[in-house]
Amino acid sequence: MDTEITTISEGTAVEAKPLRVGFIGCGGIAQTHIGYMTKIPGVSIVAGADIRQVALDVMHNKHGVATDHCFTDFNEMLKTVGGDIDAISVCTPNGVHAKAAIAAANAGKDILCEKPIAMNPTEAQAIADAVHANGVKFVMGFQHRYEPRSKYVRDLIESGAFGKIMYVRAQALRRRGIPNWGVFGRKELQGGGPMIDIGVHILDTAHSLIGNPTPVTATGNTWTWMGNKPSEVKSQWPNWDHETYTVEDLAAGMIRFDNGTILTLESSFCNHIKEDVFDIQIMGEKGGVIWSTSETYTDWEGYMINATPAYYPKWDMWQYKIQHFIEVVRDGRPNECPVEHGVMVQKMLSGIYASAEQGKEVAI
Repeated sequence: MDTEITTISEGTAVEAKPLRVGFIGCGGIAQTHIGYMTKIPGVSIVAGADIRQVALDVMHNKHGVATDHCFTDFNEMLKTVGGDIDAISVCTPNGVHAKAAIAAANAGKDILCEKPIAMNPTEAQAIADAVHANGVKFVMGFQHRYEPRSKYVRDLIESGAFGKIMYVRAQALRRRGIPNWGVFGRKELQGGGPMIDIGVHILDTAHSLIGNPTPVTATGNTWTWMGNKPSEVKSQWPNWDHETYTVEDLAAGMIRFDNGTILTLESSFCNHIKEDVFDIQIMGEKGGVIWSTSETYTDWEGYMINATPAYYPKWDMWQYKIQHFIEVVRDGRPNECPVEHGVMVQKMLSGIYASAEQGKEVAI
């Protein structure tokens, strides 16, 4: 990973190659993408597809996308105005990722896909196959691996400062945070609950920190006891749709990698814990680290030492994520988050879910 991302120039006449981006899914996450993309010289938002007319109205009224480039069917968009589009950002609910990404790949468009890559490993591999068959570029939308503290930890691990990595604990836990909007509680549309929604971020971050080793087995379990009942406790997002809630409240699992490292993953929408947690702890033979604080632990000259960096460069992880995508597809920058990483993360998530259903360890 580069030491720092290039500073984005706002409102300056910077010469840059043009890149025309279309969106499949034009809701909230797409608006975040657009907010960063429109600050990058040469990038223009030229088309959008969404089943909701209100989302298309935003694309036209706020972002100037022509009405004849706004569609309720992404296949129709690719067929009708595909010649005006260089790259596609997939920002739909999870259940549409595979169809949208494969259609974009088959249309010869480079792709940025939000997390997770798909609903299951079969869909994920189908995306990878389409990407390779069509020779397009594909960037997974995992922003936390781009955080400054992620680079710091990754640099230490790659330097050998911690020695062999033995154990990793990744947590994405909410005490009471079931989304009361969208389709986050519907397994048939999302593929799962907190494990696939927020656990996917901390899993990818942890996996990338330790060098993306190959997962071989998974074991885990899931529990639902709150989300499928009416909201009766004051919380930040009350009154979720408990009647359609078919996902887990809490999931926990363990992944074994081909290099002997073990990773545990814990994720919840609701749980009886002190406070929300989004963190990673890494334990190696020579040292360890807490991701959230950048505090490292080792032995030095006969003493146990705790240390934190006095300084490391700072940047916006979302800015890095979007600019990285633009530079990969337009400028030939090496891809730090290729489709294969998305497939491996999907296999790990689905492995934990499969283990929960079967009540035993499963091969990945």
